[in-house]
Amino acid sequence: MGGGDSGISSSFEFEPSPEAVLAALLPRYVEARLFGALLESAASEHANRQRAMKAATDNAEELIVKLSREMNRARQDAITTEIMEIVSGAEALGSEDQDDLTEELVATGAETRTS
Repeated sequence: MGGGDSGISSSFEFEPSPEAVLAALLPRYVEARLFGALLESAASEHANRQRAMKAATDNAEELIVKLSREMNRARQDAITTEIMEIVSGAEALGSEDQDDLTEELVATGAETRTS
């Protein structure tokens, strides 16, 4: 059983032969490698699509914020313009009333002095 029994030849036979094993396993190995490459390709494509959709979503959210601010600014400008028009109109009416009142007071004062 030691190392000195090198003169004994092994009398084992393998079935199927190494060539038959290789012929059976090689196509399956190639098929498995190709299938793995296709899976990696599909996963990579899926990850890239997810990344692109996230970027598009982020850009859309930024655009919504920007446009909402712009809309609010335009609405506030319209409100401010309308208020200014109302105030200007009220001041114009008020100054006409004051002019009328001043004229009445002057006319009344002139009448009382002459009486």
